[in-house]
Amino acid sequence: MKSYRKELWFNTENRYELINITPLVEECIRESGVRDGLCLVNSMHITSSVFINDDESGLHRDYLRWLEKLAPHEPIERYEHNKTGEDNGDAHLKRQIMGREVVVAITNGQLDFGPWEQIFYGEFDGRRRKRVLIKIIGE
Repeated sequence: MKSYRKELWFNTENRYELINITPLVEECIRESGVRDGLCLVNSMHITSSVFINDDESGLHRDYLRWLEKLAPHEPIERYEHNKTGEDNGDAHLKRQIMGREVVVAITNGQLDFGPWEQIFYGEFDGRRRKRVLIKIIGE
């Protein structure tokens, strides 16, 4: 069995961003040489997320608007976490909702997706360097 590991690094310009990382994951699959197996993609930070959905800009705006209603950034005093000197209590909650990781089957050297599925990195406390782990196992 083959095993492959790579870290992708992101430093977003904005506090909130959704980035399609599917092409980067596909490149990792090519580099790994795995034809049949599993691909884990997970955020290594507690204020960012990895998830699967459609790459449609209206949906992305809907996500960000919905998340801001569920866990608004301001006023920052509303979050107990922010009493530690942070201002990202909302980002922790947004990450919890959107999830830490995805696992996708690899079949014939390709991500085995359903229609319209893509992998996204969700940043909820950006403007600093963060990483995503890619772990691929298989034959």
